[in-house]
Amino acid sequence: MRTIFLFFILLVSVQVCFSQGKHKLDPENITIARDKWGVPHIYGKTDADVIYGLAWAHAEDNFELMQHAYAATRGRAGEILGKEGAIFDVMQFMLESDRIIEEQYDTAFSNKFKTIMRAYAQGANDYANSHPGEVLLKNLFPLNEKDIITGYLLGNIIMSGAAFDIGKIFGNTIHNYEKHATQPTGSNGFAFSKKLMKNDNTLFVCNSHQPVEGVLSWYEVHVHSEEGYNMLGGTFTLGITPLIGTNENLAWTHTVNGPDLSDVYKLKMHPKKKLSYLYDGKWEMLEIKKMKFKVKILGIKFPVSLKFYKSKHGMVMKNKTGFYAIRFTANQHIAAAEQWYRMGKANNFEEFQSALEMQQIPCFNVMYADRKDNIYNLCNGLIPDNRRDGFNWSGVLRGDTSANVWKPEFYPVKDLPQIKNPESGYIFNSNNTPFTSTDSQYDIQSENYPNHLMGYNEKETNRSLRFMEIMRNRAGGKMSYEEFKKIKFDIQYADNTFYTYNIENLDDLQNLDLQKYPDLKDVLNLLNEWDRSPDPEDDHVAVFSVAFTYIIDELSESSTLLECNTLPEEVFVEALRKAKKYVLKHYGTIRVPFGKMHIHRREKGRSLSYPSSGMPENIAAMAYVRDKKEKGKLRTYSGESYILIVQYDENGIAKLETINAFGASNRPDSPHYTDQMKMYVNRQLKEMTLDKEKILKEAVRVYTPVSKN
Repeated sequence: MRTIFLFFILLVSVQVCFSQGKHKLDPENITIARDKWGVPHIYGKTDADVIYGLAWAHAEDNFELMQHAYAATRGRAGEILGKEGAIFDVMQFMLESDRIIEEQYDTAFSNKFKTIMRAYAQGANDYANSHPGEVLLKNLFPLNEKDIITGYLLGNIIMSGAAFDIGKIFGNTIHNYEKHATQPTGSNGFAFSKKLMKNDNTLFVCNSHQPVEGVLSWYEVHVHSEEGYNMLGGTFTLGITPLIGTNENLAWTHTVNGPDLSDVYKLKMHPKKKLSYLYDGKWEMLEIKKMKFKVKILGIKFPVSLKFYKSKHGMVMKNKTGFYAIRFTANQHIAAAEQWYRMGKANNFEEFQSALEMQQIPCFNVMYADRKDNIYNLCNGLIPDNRRDGFNWSGVLRGDTSANVWKPEFYPVKDLPQIKNPESGYIFNSNNTPFTSTDSQYDIQSENYPNHLMGYNEKETNRSLRFMEIMRNRAGGKMSYEEFKKIKFDIQYADNTFYTYNIENLDDLQNLDLQKYPDLKDVLNLLNEWDRSPDPEDDHVAVFSVAFTYIIDELSESSTLLECNTLPEEVFVEALRKAKKYVLKHYGTIRVPFGKMHIHRREKGRSLSYPSSGMPENIAAMAYVRDKKEKGKLRTYSGESYILIVQYDENGIAKLETINAFGASNRPDSPHYTDQMKMYVNRQLKEMTLDKEKILKEAVRVYTPVSKN
């Protein structure tokens, strides 16, 4: 699982030549106000001003990881991160971003947003020039707007699932494969209308589950310009605007949805003529694509050359079983960054819907609420609308015909699964099927969508099952805010299931034959006595939790983490035996309080840790790795990360609360490196505001980006 999340971290750009100097702004006109939590609130006359300030502030807090990401998307990650970085250099090469951007750049973006991208690049470049001692890689700067675009393209390809197909080809596991919906460790989105809340407020929750550290951990920022851009939320390391959050009138969040956005083709090669493949009755020649890069090993950068190919389908890779082409939708449109910006500038549902209709973001559910009490969920996706019947789109496709090579034409937003203002008064998504999103009598009807061509997830997650279970069992009537918070931070597994990571028979762990495995009798008895709630005091689940990490290790190593439906009994038995040995070694007993073993610890820098609670696929999900520093401990690495809860009344925001997993800064010497940790593990939130007067009055530090103070 760690490998998969590392796969997600490359959210920035390959190097392309583009002239600098088309836009220069004066940083003295930009104000950064740091609140008591260190969160930057950025003010300027124009939207470009505040985006420059965002780049500067983020570099102040996170410059090292920003450079890791830029190096990756420049095809130079191997020079910093070694073999692991080289994987991302390959991804960047397969993107073909230079060609795609060259074809679309002039018409894809508004002139205003081109200026905004240049402002972000200028902010990052100015910081690098002002802090040369922090620059990790020679010639990494200057950046430009095409670097930014490439970053979004690469991030979208990774998030849309094409990266997994590429990994399966490289890992020689693509043959005889059938696509399965992914089951990540999160995310959640919840919206409740006034009719369901006692305080008559519309309530909305951004609850994305991401790595708690690294390039894809959330960075909280507030941007406020005199052009009407006033938004607080989260962004990734090189996102140039908030990607989720709230402005004065509306909020949105995303959850990974997983429609079929990529296809793999097995090419039929000529038996004698090298690199010749059959296509529509003719033998075509593969185009050779050579890649050269460097990989750092033991401090030395070694040159590496790889060979790829291109067919009429797309980029082609060769593995032990043949040649495979891949075609994906995530690089067909390039203006995702501008769509996110326009979503943040929207003042009402109609303007927000217009932003959605740009269809530049290739994936993700879009959960939404606003001050007018609209709640909405769109199962978004760039899904080809010209796939033909007669092909198994969920498997590897035959590569000898153009009949299954779709054109870049996609279902319009109006034809995608969506729900607005159901009579039930609430909507939700927890990476489950879009066809369960509210009370069952108001759900979207799956028969209205040709799912054999669209590939929507038709499964539930434990989180969706548990949420529906809670809503069925509650007494009814209006809900208090405190009642809702108990739901949001729920760590109870749903009745009769641990269903997670697409492993449908995970419950078989507790159903193993005690006569067959007498050495596991004590462990299985504890598991069967467990109340299925991993709170800090619980002492029944230590071995099961450690066993789960071994199961994930096994699936990651075999490249089947997101493909399996069931696991053989021997995998469970081996995992339990390893886990029992591990727990006894470090604690001398299998009855270990959950919070004693499971910790939330900052991975680098000064040592600070707190007891943790929650496990994978709880509503308040948390995933763990075996800690290398504190032996015997399991450390959080993904799940609950940035949480934003906003309530609207008729005047706008009535209450706004957030929390981040560690703090606003990634620098160990900052007071904001760990200052949110204790509140985070205690399920507490900090109050935030968009009110400029209040923020400036209470700010701990106010400065311009060029200030040396």
